[in-house]
Amino acid sequence: MPSSPVANRRYRGSSAEERRAQRREQFLEAAIQVYGEQGYRNATVKAVCEAAGLTERYFYESFSNSEELLVASFQAVMRFLFGELEKAIAEASRGPVERARAMLTAYYEALQGHPQSARVFLVEISGVSPAVDQALEASLREFGDLIARTLSPRGDGSAASDPLLRAGVVGGVIHVALKWIASGYSQPIHEVVGAAMRLCLVLRGR
Repeated sequence: MPSSPVANRRYRGSSAEERRAQRREQFLEAAIQVYGEQGYRNATVKAVCEAAGLTERYFYESFSNSEELLVASFQAVMRFLFGELEKAIAEASRGPVERARAMLTAYYEALQGHPQSARVFLVEISGVSPAVDQALEASLREFGDLIARTLSPRGDGSAASDPLLRAGVVGGVIHVALKWIASGYSQPIHEVVGAAMRLCLVLRGR
């Protein structure tokens, strides 16, 4: 069904579609803040709406329920995080081990610098529902592929083609992060990166 002319008209320089997209972004930012501070299970739609400065009517314009918002906010965190990792890899421009170290440094720096996002990424996403777990599994596979590509001399992901081994390494890298965060970031980041690097080098058969 075609949209009505009224729905498509521009308001204060923005179209209806642009305003909906802006409200969606506001809800994502608010969700990351609220879930990071209160935890997903303790948060309500009302709390997210208040943080976004929008009404519940607008919430249901973009999301069918809180679970859908959780997945969307998780994916937003992941897009930001993977963008930071790819940038670090590109700027390293050295051998695969050096690129992997730069990637891990960027990973842990991002978690430390954005603690609310880190909570959404590492804690709040787990065990909510099968649909949410599916989003988590997809991101973990992507992370494992990125690590393998980074450690491959040709950048083709040939390092450790075994998906189970990749999954184990990714789980270890994340568990290092969880322990570090739980300690209040007590260890210097280079020590944290060093521990994670020893796990990642398993993918190179070392």
